[in-house]
Amino acid sequence: MFEISGPEHRLKKAEYDKQVLELRTQLLTAQRKLRSADFSVIILVSGVDGGGKGEIINLLNEWMDSRYIQTNAFDEPSDEEKERPKFWRFWRTLPAKGTIGIYIGSWYSEPISQRVRQEITNDQLHVELTHIKQFEQLLTDDGVLIIKCWLHLNKGEQQKRLKKLEKNPQTSWRVSDRDKKHLKTYDDFIRVAERALFETSTAAARWRIIDGTDRRYSRLSVGRHVLDSIGRHIERRAAGQGVIEPVTATGIIDIPRDSVLARLDLSLKLSKKTYDEQLSFYQGELSRLTRLAHQKKCSSILVFEGWDASGKGGAIRRLIHALDARHYRVISVAAPTDEERSRHYLWRFWRHIPRAGKITIYDRSWYGRVLVERVEGFAAEHEWRRGFSEIVNFEEELMRAGIIILKFWLHIDQDEQLRRFRERERIIYKQHKITEEDYRNREKWADYELAVNDMITRTSTEAAPWILVEGNDKKYARIKVLKSYCEKLESIFD
Repeated sequence: MFEISGPEHRLKKAEYDKQVLELRTQLLTAQRKLRSADFSVIILVSGVDGGGKGEIINLLNEWMDSRYIQTNAFDEPSDEEKERPKFWRFWRTLPAKGTIGIYIGSWYSEPISQRVRQEITNDQLHVELTHIKQFEQLLTDDGVLIIKCWLHLNKGEQQKRLKKLEKNPQTSWRVSDRDKKHLKTYDDFIRVAERALFETSTAAARWRIIDGTDRRYSRLSVGRHVLDSIGRHIERRAAGQGVIEPVTATGIIDIPRDSVLARLDLSLKLSKKTYDEQLSFYQGELSRLTRLAHQKKCSSILVFEGWDASGKGGAIRRLIHALDARHYRVISVAAPTDEERSRHYLWRFWRHIPRAGKITIYDRSWYGRVLVERVEGFAAEHEWRRGFSEIVNFEEELMRAGIIILKFWLHIDQDEQLRRFRERERIIYKQHKITEEDYRNREKWADYELAVNDMITRTSTEAAPWILVEGNDKKYARIKVLKSYCEKLESIFD
């Protein structure tokens, strides 16, 4: 069971008011410093029913400037949330740098409740907690400060607290049937919660367990913990201690440039007659299979990466010709906006995860972290190196939710790319597609080729391998894309 050092005495109101006035001033000062900091703050307030979670969250909003605080309360998932991966609803609410997100009912609530209700086993709980640790590590590696507070009450105190609330007509609404039901499972709840807190209290995101018996004590304890945590994190970031360099053992080994891409046969091509026949066939098949996928509420994510002018747009157009426009979205990824730069780089991709039965097509994707951001220096070395495992975990999470993922790399050689650049310059309606940056990127072809080889090798998994498309002949490339998607759907439904 929990071992908690509670308040030695109950705080008198006069002493509490005095300490609150000082604490509030300090919190506002810390929040002003945070506004110009390069990280965001996440505060989780969890604990037993009746422990005062709601009161403390209200006070944090009162004590600080609520304009820069977003409070998020999560209950049972909505229909929209149920049709996406579990963490989708939490990713959507992540605070921007310089701001605070407060969570009541967080990513811990569902797995703990499921285990108490015996809907999952201990082993399954361990898997869920492992996913939570990965999620929090992803955020803290990016500089996010996670403050986790658990408000504890013993069984007798909880029963007393709930009865008092229920007796008062002004507070009786706060005691639900669920609260009463939870009281009956108190011992089981504490055993599960103790395990969850033990397994997920890490160096970067520790749990602070606070005795909730004296409300004044618990309020001040949470406020001071928030204040101290923000202050220490600002100091660490300023001293350059917030960046953790990867250890040598997990460093990237340069892979020979001919290991993957050079083995592709770029002479592969189709005659116009064969292309027209196969285009008609596979578009028909894709239309049938995607309608079936929609009926079965099976969603897909298609990722298109490749060299400039490699034919991504043309392949996507032939693909969507076979789809119902109501059921897909094409997301064209460019440089991140200010809003997107203020959050983890995966945030903007999480926002577009499709509902059950829908399709999202990414024209460039999260792989920019290990490609353009790596080569152009937009991401520090420790960031893009970390990106390989972050991306694999991200895709695994999508697939656990039943989403099909196909990843296409469209490959052409340098001569073919130059020919297409020249063609774009000659054709009026294609001139907008060629820029000086396209030519400048050619000078870094070798660097990009090495990055692509690393990407393919390190992010190809059994469930989501890279599909390498020989693209010198556009007709061949388009058919391979269509055929690959059809075969994937057939393997699931037929």
